[in-house]
Amino acid sequence: METQAIWQTSALLALESTIAARRQITYQSLANTANIPAPCRISTLTSWLEELIAEDAVSGLPLRAACVISKVRGIPAPGFFDCCAQHGLITEDESKADFYHRCLSELWNQS
Repeated sequence: METQAIWQTSALLALESTIAARRQITYQSLANTANIPAPCRISTLTSWLEELIAEDAVSGLPLRAACVISKVRGIPAPGFFDCCAQHGLITEDESKADFYHRCLSELWNQS
């Protein structure tokens, strides 16, 4: 199995575990857990998370990437919100904080 497929499988398992526990995980922790190879580990991870956002948006599913946060900000990086806006997921009258809390609620309360 190629390296990319291995780390993506590990990352998905870590996300599923994080979501099931109704917790959040930092980009760094997820990159470490998934053993994403250097260089540009976080950039590689965020590109993959943006692909997940697109998949979830098309499927009408809660955004799995919402549980991945910046250690400093305590919320996802600005690219998360930019990607969500590109997919029409954020309403004009909704703040980023409100959108984020809605995403977490949908994610953690999925049936």
